[in-house]
Amino acid sequence: MLGCLFNEKEAQEIEYLLKREMEELLLDLSDPRIDEVVKRAMEEKYRIVYGIYKRFVPPNERMRYMLKRYKRKGNDF
Repeated sequence: MLGCLFNEKEAQEIEYLLKREMEELLLDLSDPRIDEVVKRAMEEKYRIVYGIYKRFVPPNERMRYMLKRYKRKGNDF
């Protein structure tokens, strides 16, 4: 396990970058032209990015970026 210290400005920037990456992945996951094998790899990447994002925001903000299939199950990855 690694640890890092960020000041408030750096944490906000990391949060912004993670949100942007997740939004792009969600957009690509909704594209019907992308093959299912590629989408599975993208979902794995999304889970990793979402796991990092969860460490920067309160629980009520996480729900917006949870994958739809996981929202129905009530899991938080």
